[in-house]
Amino acid sequence: MKLFAKKSLGQHFLNSKHVLEQIITAGNLKSGENILEIGPGTGILTESLLKTGAIVTAVEKDARAFALLNEKFANEINSSQLKLIQGDILDEKLSAPNSFIPSSYALIANIPYYITGAILEKFLEHEPRPNRMVLLVQKEVADRIVARPEQSTGKSKESVLSISVKVFGKPKVIAKVPPGAFTPPPTVDSAILAINNISADNFNQILPKNPDAISLFFKIVKTGFAHKRKFLKRNLEEILPKEKTDLVWKNLNLNEKVRAEDLSPDEWVAIQAQLL
Repeated sequence: MKLFAKKSLGQHFLNSKHVLEQIITAGNLKSGENILEIGPGTGILTESLLKTGAIVTAVEKDARAFALLNEKFANEINSSQLKLIQGDILDEKLSAPNSFIPSSYALIANIPYYITGAILEKFLEHEPRPNRMVLLVQKEVADRIVARPEQSTGKSKESVLSISVKVFGKPKVIAKVPPGAFTPPPTVDSAILAINNISADNFNQILPKNPDAISLFFKIVKTGFAHKRKFLKRNLEEILPKEKTDLVWKNLNLNEKVRAEDLSPDEWVAIQAQLL
């Protein structure tokens, strides 16, 4: 059975053995470890994951791919090394990862690029978080997440994604991946993005543990970036009283004209700490 990529699902099937090796190396996998794979497609990455001895749970939305994978990996499914689930990883029915994988796991996948932000938000904002991620993403997005300093200013320009990732883990671009590594080739360059040492403890080291702290943090960051041309303080006044933002800015000695992209992750967390 030959599987043709569906544009509506953002499918670009990996075909490069070299890139596969880079992903597996970046994942630092151990035999018996639990791995979650999103969108296995033709199963080329799945096969490499299984060869490490890892226990893989793969969630596939495409019914055609799901049927192909069941046939291709019948032995691994029978031995319980592979568990296949048909569904959309962003569906509310799959909203709790611990309903189908153990609490300790790594997320390794070639994900559809158009849901990169939604996947990162889901698996960082909610428990159980993976202890690390290795994802194939659009290179431009990977660069934004790592937020490398601009040559002109020497200062990083942050984004919602970069802030969200950095307060929970350490992102690193492992390698650039050319379009020819996929079938069909995308119109953009890709990258292998590793996010290591993921833990809410990174967040809670600065903030007191609070059940609402993380959801409030994401709300504040999203609001801060909602209108990029406006000053950050004005954006936050859409959800906070002006008296409150005045006090936060005074306590943190922030510039009245600072924009969302100019603040570091630590400064965002400091704003959050003032609001709890």
